[in-house]
Formats: sequence, C-alpha cells, structure tokens
Amino acid sequence: MSVDPNERGPRTPGIANRGETVPTVPPAEKAADAVDVSALLERGRTLATPVLRAAVDRLAPPMDTVAAYHFGWIDAAGNPADGHGGKAVRPALALLSAQAAGKAPEVGVPGAVAVELVHNFSLLHDDLMDGDEQRRHRDTVWKVHGPAQAILVGDALFALANEVLLELGTVEAGRAARRLTTATRALIDGQAQDISYEHRDRVSVAECLEMEGNKTGALLACASSIGAVLGGADDRIADTLEKYGYHLGLAFQAVDDLLGIWGDPEATGKQTWSDLRQRKKSLPVVAALAAGGPASQRLGEILAEDAKSSDFENFSEEEFAARAALIEEAGGREWTAEEARRQHAIAIEALDSVQMSQEVRAQFTALADFVVVRKR
Repeated sequence: MSVDPNERGPRTPGIANRGETVPTVPPAEKAADAVDVSALLERGRTLATPVLRAAVDRLAPPMDTVAAYHFGWIDAAGNPADGHGGKAVRPALALLSAQAAGKAPEVGVPGAVAVELVHNFSLLHDDLMDGDEQRRHRDTVWKVHGPAQAILVGDALFALANEVLLELGTVEAGRAARRLTTATRALIDGQAQDISYEHRDRVSVAECLEMEGNKTGALLACASSIGAVLGGADDRIADTLEKYGYHLGLAFQAVDDLLGIWGDPEATGKQTWSDLRQRKKSLPVVAALAAGGPASQRLGEILAEDAKSSDFENFSEEEFAARAALIEEAGGREWTAEEARRQHAIAIEALDSVQMSQEVRAQFTALADFVVVRKR
C-alpha cells in the first residue's frame, strides 16, 4: 500500500500482520515490563473517585443521578451498581505527571478529576450526536434519560471540571485550568471535524490525523501534564509531557479505529462494524481510500453509493463485512496498526527530555504499552 508520505511521516519497520486487531509493541525496557499496570489504573481510580463523586453530588437533581448512572455508580432504576466508569487511563496519567515533577501522586488528584469530568462531558454529547445506544455494555444516558438530560449533564460536568481546579485558589491551578480549557476547545474542534467528515466523500490522511489529534490527543496530553503543572513544574516540562500524551492519544485513537471496525462486540460493548455503520472516516477507511489499487477503487465506489442510499441503516451483516474486507485488502488495517506503533514510539521518545525517576519513567512507558495493545 502506498500513502502520500507527506501525510504522515516515516514508516516504522515491523508492520503488524494483516489480520491483527491491534499492533504488537516492541519489547519495552525491563523496568516497564515489571510494572503492574492494573495497579496503576486502580490507584488512579481509588484516589480520584471520591473527589469525583463529591463533585457530581453538587449537581441539582436529577442531574446528579443521571451523572451517577453514566459513571456506572447506579443502574437505570437508581440502585447501586459496581461499574467504575472506564479504564481510568487519564487519572493514572495525571497522578504520574505529578510524580514526574517530584511531587506526591495526590497532588495530581484535582487534575485527574477535572480531566475525567471533561472526558465524560464529551462522551455524553458524543453518544447523542453519534446515535450510540451502548457504552460500557449499558444503554447510554440519552437512551435511558433522554437527549435533554445528556446535554445538560454534559454541560454541568464541563463546568464542574473548571470549578474543581479553580477552587484550589493557587497560581498553579490557574495554569492548569488554562491548559484544560485549551484542550477542551481542541476536543470540541475534533468532534466537529469528525461529524463533518461523515458527509464528505474523501478525507485526507493528514486531515484525519489532525481530527484525531484534537479529539483524543489533546485531552490525553492535558492529563499527562496537569499533575506536573499543579506540582509547580515549568512550562518546558509540562509541554514535553503534553507531547508524550498527544502522541499517545494518536496511538490510542488508531487502536480505537481498528476496534471500531474489527473489535469483538463482547469486549467493546458496541455493535459489530460500529464505525462503518456510522459512516465514520476513521484511519483504516481513509488510509485504504488513499492507497490506490483495485480494492481501494472499489471501496471508494461502494462508499459513494452508500452515501446516497436511503436504506443504509438496514444493511446486512454481510454487506458491512464486505466493506471491512475491502478496507483490509486495500491495506487500511495494516497501515493503521503500524501508525499506532509509530505514534507510540514518538510518545516514549518524548520522555527522554524530562528528568524523572526510572520508576516513574517505566510507569509512563507501561501505560503507553497498555494503551496500544488493549483489546477494548
């Protein structure tokens, strides 16, 4: 497959095998291999959740219970539930970034909570805009409580995020809030781009990467630096940690794009071929269309026909499977897996510019490895 090299950067040796859902990461340094990633994620969840729940409790009824349902703390009937609201990668990064600045992980807790609030604000709105009926193996908020509550609770979570930071009353909190609002604006830009691309016949690889950098990279970049900012780190350190998080976000989204087409619904909690059903111009699709060749040409013809179809919603599993097969034949799956590897490598390299303990560096590396080899 050939994609315009000006649209992405040098290719990385060791392309993932065609047929793999997610790429295999090269062996990490020995220290990272020994990191218990599940413990890192659980630490972030354990330290952030009480503060997160206290923030949500400030919301007026019924927004407080709607938000609690979204986070998995209660079920649709209001009974306690054991959901934990996601993988908690962002809180883990926020706590680690505080340690990168030489502070205790607890210093990063307000940043972890603020980032989680913004992330979940975006999920509430995205689910409604995309028409997604399932998230984390449960009905989405708009499906259970209606579109109006999804919009209102999303808005409220965004406001809470800034409140949690600014009530600290420190110079560092103001710096952190500025970075968070900048990241949020980029995230919204990315969602707007994503929606607009669904109605275009063609999107370039460069445009797709820009959109995914906004939609996913910006907030992971903020999570990777906000604890350090709260700990008093200067802008050079914060900017470098943001670079790590930004490229990690691009790797994360590349894997998500693979799962959006070829992921197991039992693991992802979404429909089969979910991104194809939504006509998303995700990386595998865009790369396949840019590749040239018979499969690429046929895919372009079919997708152009799909855009005019009034019966698209009723397509059979076989029809979506045929489109996925053409994307793979054109090389879109393989290219996206390799791109995840490339972005992962850039993220890890960025860590070399920040002085931190070997233990913290290994934990950053292990989290990056986890993001790229995840299966849901």
